[in-house]
Amino acid sequence: MDPLLAARGRVDDAHAADPTHVDGRPAELVYADRMEGWVRRLVPDASPLLLLAARCQHLERWTVPRDAYPMDRAGYNQWRRMLYGKQSERARELLLEAAVSEREADEVATWVSKTGLRRNLGTQALEDAACLVFFENEIESFTADHEDYSADKFRTILSRIWKKMSPAAREEARRLDLRDDIANLLEEVTEP
Repeated sequence: MDPLLAARGRVDDAHAADPTHVDGRPAELVYADRMEGWVRRLVPDASPLLLLAARCQHLERWTVPRDAYPMDRAGYNQWRRMLYGKQSERARELLLEAAVSEREADEVATWVSKTGLRRNLGTQALEDAACLVFFENEIESFTADHEDYSADKFRTILSRIWKKMSPAAREEARRLDLRDDIANLLEEVTEP
């Protein structure tokens, strides 16, 4: 069997263990499909390795819930950094188990760990896709879960996300059909 195909099976088997479901499917599998879809749109000639890396973006994220860390900005950043390392190492492990070359497994781990954002095209593609998945599929539930946040706090969050995105991803975000209040806040933070 092709090593990348075998690795995809291992990654998706890991996703299938997610106890949270969306539309009757494990949430991580749904997320992996969305990530891969956005990478395909953003990088039409994406390599099979990059598409596989897109599927690793939230690999076993459900095993370390957000509330395992302090519920402040510092706790969020600590949780996120830990996840980048954990997910990249797990992706590397699964790829090596599937006989993917060490060089390719290392490259996927680099992308998933967010190493070289802005300088590494694979890392940037994954970050862009993650931002677009958030805008397209998650922002409404995020705002509902954080009704206590002020408009200024939402502007700050949106501005931080926007700054991480490439120009191509920003154009895609502008085309999304967002709820009016969210679209208005995004417009405020993206004006030149």
